[in-house]
Amino acid sequence: MRRATLIALVLVAVTAGSVFAAAQRESTAPRVAGVVFQEDQFMRLLQMGYRDAALEAGFEFFPGNTNGDAAREAELLNTYATQGYAGVAISPISEEASLRVLTDAANQGLYVGISNHEFNLPFITGAYTSDNYNLGSTVGRAAADYIRDNLGGNARIAVLQFRSLLPEQSSARSRGFLDQMANLPGVEVVTDQDAWLQDRAIAVAGDIITAHGDNLDMIFAANEGGTIGATMAVKNAGREGEIVVFGFDGSEQMVQLLQDPADVLQAAIAQDPYNIGILTMESVIRAVNGEDISDTEGQSFIVPGILLERANPQGLEEFVTDLRSKMQN
Repeated sequence: MRRATLIALVLVAVTAGSVFAAAQRESTAPRVAGVVFQEDQFMRLLQMGYRDAALEAGFEFFPGNTNGDAAREAELLNTYATQGYAGVAISPISEEASLRVLTDAANQGLYVGISNHEFNLPFITGAYTSDNYNLGSTVGRAAADYIRDNLGGNARIAVLQFRSLLPEQSSARSRGFLDQMANLPGVEVVTDQDAWLQDRAIAVAGDIITAHGDNLDMIFAANEGGTIGATMAVKNAGREGEIVVFGFDGSEQMVQLLQDPADVLQAAIAQDPYNIGILTMESVIRAVNGEDISDTEGQSFIVPGILLERANPQGLEEFVTDLRSKMQN
């Protein structure tokens, strides 16, 4: 009796498992992917935007990360195209280096939406990005005001970029920042180096501080890792009150540094990666669903940034509250 019952239970379990597996194989929900190029808070929020838009539309969602590797980017896009994915929302590694693989993927029938680049290619469902020059200009205006108000219009500035990783974005951000100094003849750029990862930026900024001694007033960093690293390097060198930092990107750690009594980081321009991700994936979803995408197809759209300033503590609290609510989803 017990043996018969056991056999029956096994048969039920096997049958249920087979039905479940068959249901998985026969799922009719379109598959879409969301691809980023590194693992930081900006990219996590971008990926969350991709995911939330896809799941809201009833699609199957699959995340991917190229880790800045062009070969990995090509491999992922080819996999999506050959395995029947309907579309991909992607933050490409480079406007130039990624063009061929994006074109190949589209030619294989994959709908492609772009984040973080102003691509104006006829096959894309839409491109959503921050305007890197304008973002740099925004934080540059804040820095110029600081130089006029606190340094008598004179400042020696070190610049940390990420040109080796994304030359177009890095150059646009730095150019936007430095162009705001054009009317301040007492401003001098003493060095311009690459350092976008936090640990590397701590070392590079530390060397710059040592090399220039008292002839350094400000460090501008074009991304989050560089900004945090530069701020920590100033503190490590005991130069609080002598060297200030202006930078890029918004995170809880950045807000903490803007609230730090050490008074090193003065302002940073935050992008809106979550909404960039939402808008990019929504354009892909509309294309997959056969909707009219003539209002976005082949076009680029700017998603505004938010200036985070030490001088605006209420704005910092509002930003971090909104950020925490998104990260908890």
